[in-house]
Amino acid sequence: MRISIIGSGNVATHLAAALKNAGHRIVQVYSRVLQNAAVLANHVKAEATDNLEHVKPDADIFIIAVNDDAIGEVAWALAKHQKLMVHTSGATGLQKLLAYAPDAGVFYPLQTFSKNRTVDFSTVPLCIEGSSAGVTGTLTGLADTISKKVYVINSDQRRVLHLAAVFACNFPNYLYHIAQTLLSQHQLAFDLLRPLIDETAGKVQEQLPANVQTGPAVRNDVSTMNAHLQMLDGQHEWQQVYELLSQGIIKMDKDGQADK
Repeated sequence: MRISIIGSGNVATHLAAALKNAGHRIVQVYSRVLQNAAVLANHVKAEATDNLEHVKPDADIFIIAVNDDAIGEVAWALAKHQKLMVHTSGATGLQKLLAYAPDAGVFYPLQTFSKNRTVDFSTVPLCIEGSSAGVTGTLTGLADTISKKVYVINSDQRRVLHLAAVFACNFPNYLYHIAQTLLSQHQLAFDLLRPLIDETAGKVQEQLPANVQTGPAVRNDVSTMNAHLQMLDGQHEWQQVYELLSQGIIKMDKDGQADK
């Protein structure tokens, strides 16, 4: 399939590489910054452009991998080509594209991406939605060439999935940052926590999170929790986070959803 990638960020970079490696031809890469487009285009043997007016109509599909608030603007600019357009957003509905194109869809990879970190795309869940059965079939076929985990999910389901992903990925990473800052303030290395993080993540690959909850809150260890809060004196925001999460864990346990 001939594909043009609209965007040059983390998602665009990994998706373009996976599609090229699967035998598809990347025709063009667009970015508002020509240098960024050129870097990705060089990697996937495509043409680079920083002007939506110069995006060629000879692709079979435009994959729009830009910030959510720019999807509509990009779709409007590409609508004249009357080609299949998809976006890669978890939080934006299909309707955003249907305002500009009858053949539209969503091609949402449920994964966190960094340009300098390799991801095995065959393990990445790809969430597909199409404006018709034909479009859904086309996108499913495309997804099958790069991932072993392809799901047809509608916009409402995808929004919930995206919200759940924020809780499961983005928020824990913020907590890792708090932990790293606390350690560095006392000349301790974050490496000390990596085995603990690995074990915690490993447990939820086999069991439900509520069944493997540990720590002072699930034990209702008030003395330890109070001591922790005192140690956070002067860090009001972190104290709030600690108290809110601890109370949530306590309530979860009282509801009978966790084992001590």
